[in-house]
Amino acid sequence: MTGKSLLVELFVEELPPKALEKLGEAFGAVLAQSLVAQGLAAAGAGVTTFATPRRLAVRVAGVAARGADRSVRQKLVPVAVGLDAQGQPTPVLLKKLAALGADASAVGGLVRAVDGKAETLFLDKIVPGTALAEALQKALDETLAKLPIPKVMTYQQRDGWSPVRFVRPAHGLVALHGADVVPVQALGLSSGRRTQGHRFEASEPVLDLRDADGYEAQLEHDGAVIASFAARRAEIERQVRARAGQEGLVPVDDPALLDEVTALVERPKVLLCRFEPEFLAVPQECLILTMKQHQKYFPLLDAHGKLTERFLVVSNVRPADPGAVVAGNERVVRPRLADAKFFFDQDRKKTLESRLPGLQKVVYHNKLGSQGQRVERVRAIARAIGERLGGAALAGAADRAALLAKADLLTDMVGEFPELQGIMGGYYALHDGEAEQIARAIEDHYKPRFSGDALPRELTGVAVALADKLETLVGLFGIGQVPTGDKDPFALRRHALGAVRMLVERELPLQLDELIALAVPVFGALIQDPRQALLEFVFDRLGSLLKDQGYTAQEIDAVVSLRPQRLAEVPRRLAAVRAFAALPEAASLAAANKRIGNILKKSEVPAGARIDPARFVELPERELAAALDRLQQVADPLFAGGDYQGALRACAALKEPVDHFFDSVMVNAEDPALRANRFALLGRLHGLMNRVADLSRLAT
Repeated sequence: MTGKSLLVELFVEELPPKALEKLGEAFGAVLAQSLVAQGLAAAGAGVTTFATPRRLAVRVAGVAARGADRSVRQKLVPVAVGLDAQGQPTPVLLKKLAALGADASAVGGLVRAVDGKAETLFLDKIVPGTALAEALQKALDETLAKLPIPKVMTYQQRDGWSPVRFVRPAHGLVALHGADVVPVQALGLSSGRRTQGHRFEASEPVLDLRDADGYEAQLEHDGAVIASFAARRAEIERQVRARAGQEGLVPVDDPALLDEVTALVERPKVLLCRFEPEFLAVPQECLILTMKQHQKYFPLLDAHGKLTERFLVVSNVRPADPGAVVAGNERVVRPRLADAKFFFDQDRKKTLESRLPGLQKVVYHNKLGSQGQRVERVRAIARAIGERLGGAALAGAADRAALLAKADLLTDMVGEFPELQGIMGGYYALHDGEAEQIARAIEDHYKPRFSGDALPRELTGVAVALADKLETLVGLFGIGQVPTGDKDPFALRRHALGAVRMLVERELPLQLDELIALAVPVFGALIQDPRQALLEFVFDRLGSLLKDQGYTAQEIDAVVSLRPQRLAEVPRRLAAVRAFAALPEAASLAAANKRIGNILKKSEVPAGARIDPARFVELPERELAAALDRLQQVADPLFAGGDYQGALRACAALKEPVDHFFDSVMVNAEDPALRANRFALLGRLHGLMNRVADLSRLAT
């Protein structure tokens, strides 16, 4: 399909910065898809999206002025209804043709075809392709209806009366096909070629766009605006790194901050600013969060990751003398940092321990009591975990850290910046004279906070973090607050994933079912027993984590279906399954294993039933039993020692005796005693093969 580039731009008041990139992508994608669906653009047409604080735009390459004509077959009426005995059209047929814009002259060209059980008349007609203006109007209407608008505004059109609903008031609409204006309307606006550039630095206040292909170049040259979100982001990142490099420093790595700043400026200029060094006495997390969250600045770190008194601001203007802009930003940040220092100084006047009674007044959940009650539950679980991981000493440390872990929720700093909970508790614990081990555990007990976050650094922190997550999971599952679909208001999936990661990555010698079981009693009569449902939920999270790590669905299913309670063993089991699957005997043994499982489902012989060698009547029975004896002698010590690859590799020796058995032996023998003995033999085989993983899940 050949054609010209089509540009559509919607000029609006300042768009919400956190939503800008998605709005721009959706504006371009939906409009282009609609044009393709209407036959005005090819499926592979180049689509370029633009998004600035005051505009959403898209350019689609190769858009035709009119869609191609297409042949349409229109069903009319059954032949018996449309034609009389002499083959002449009936009034019913003529009326149907008239409704379609045809007359009696079209009767001779009608097509007869069987439709269902009756022969039916059809009219073949050529439908002209849709004109661009009509297609674009439809595409624009669809696009505006489907935009992911976070919050809709209602405002009046220029007549001051007619209401319009959109994310922000719109003031201009551009639609250019090549250099020609396409007449469309949207949000009370009619299309043209005029737009606006930068408020202060454009060469002209209003720009007459020449053509669609020159849009971003003209907007940047005459309008002082970088229209592409991606290009503007890359330019800001380049300037930030270059300016920081000139100082020998490193900017804080924060992609979300970079995205938000990109959505706030049209013509970025990065400038270096400073604040008074005495503010560095405040924990750097507080200062960094203040500068990023309130001011959208880029704090600068030294080579050791320590915050310096220098920071970068992304200005929306490029003055010849930036002194006034720098001074203004330095003046603005000072009271913010002073507030952080005030909170820090005030908080340290009270110890964490002195704040504990206040937690009894903070509601955690109306069915689970206060934060103070929750602290006692976490303490009990943390002590039990600490005892298992390191005896009385670790249990005592975990208990102390758990006691103080939530106290910083009552501090001014955490009240202002909830993101700092735990972090501030660690600083205040050190100030109170607590051991560094306790302070680090308090800081780490929320970890991992998100996917890919670091785990707690020491076992004390691990014990408290695991206890905190278990208390949340058991408590909320116990009152029926289970995630459904994509709704997870208490972030239980994240808590479960964090617990899984600690058990697996720290290779903790803990059983999942035992952990959940020890957490249930601390709630008393507040909850129903959630153990089974919670176990399934955690294994589901484990499966998702393993999938993200690159394991196949078959490998995961083979291991997780056995519900191994020591999650630390799972990676080694998966490695063993992958190695086994590469063996030449694997496919045959997996298929046999699946067959055995199906046979045993119909058996009434209990698992572990004793095998009576005296009842073997076929040689392959005796050969298989002997092979199982040999396998058990080899595989038992390997399995006990955690050499799962070796244990599975030893199973390869079973291929020949298993094949011979199924080729020669009738399992469902008529003699009940003989049949039961063969079921018992297969049960032993099934158990030995499936200790590491359910090999039947590898069968194709």
